[in-house]
Amino acid sequence: MEVRSIYKYARISPKKARDVAREIRGLPVSDAIDALNFTPKKAAFLIGKTLKSAVANAENNHDLAADSLHVKEANISDGPSFRRFKPRARGSASAIKKRTSHIYIILTDEGHEEAGAPSREKRIPEAPVVEAEEVEEDPAAEDEAPEAAESDEGSSDVTPVATDQTDEGSEDPAVEDSEQSPDEESEGEDAAESASDSEEDPEDEQKD
Repeated sequence: MEVRSIYKYARISPKKARDVAREIRGLPVSDAIDALNFTPKKAAFLIGKTLKSAVANAENNHDLAADSLHVKEANISDGPSFRRFKPRARGSASAIKKRTSHIYIILTDEGHEEAGAPSREKRIPEAPVVEAEEVEEDPAAEDEAPEAAESDEGSSDVTPVATDQTDEGSEDPAVEDSEQSPDEESEGEDAAESASDSEEDPEDEQKD
């Protein structure tokens, strides 16, 4: 059910009154009254009187509880303007408009969510939750891991044999001697003895 209260010919400009009326739209009655009591403006006092009148109409005329009511509409319309004049320079006069307003407050006891009233609570954005992915371990891979470790240990025990590659010109003479056959060795010894004999003969001739 809707309950209405009207304040006509309020001595305030519609622009100033709309700034305050916009703040109580969609609020519960108790929150709207608290907001108006702590708003230091003339419009808040005038709108508060209209709101309290609407609550009294709901309780006395329609047997509604004030806790179940919320502000469905809070509209301000233009009223008539009083024209006044102020003397200016050179004998002229400038017009002064003293504006008035009509305040309309509508309360309802319908559900707050069904009425589509905006919520006054500030929503805090929630941080995104990152879910950790579970990695499934393959039992076959676990069995292969110890076998691979054992093969690595077995290969580490074998020490590689380094083979020195030398040029053909730089061969080891000891290796060459070992490679010679026994016949070649005997021939070499005979040639060395004949050479030593030939060296001794000229010395003997010189002595003679």
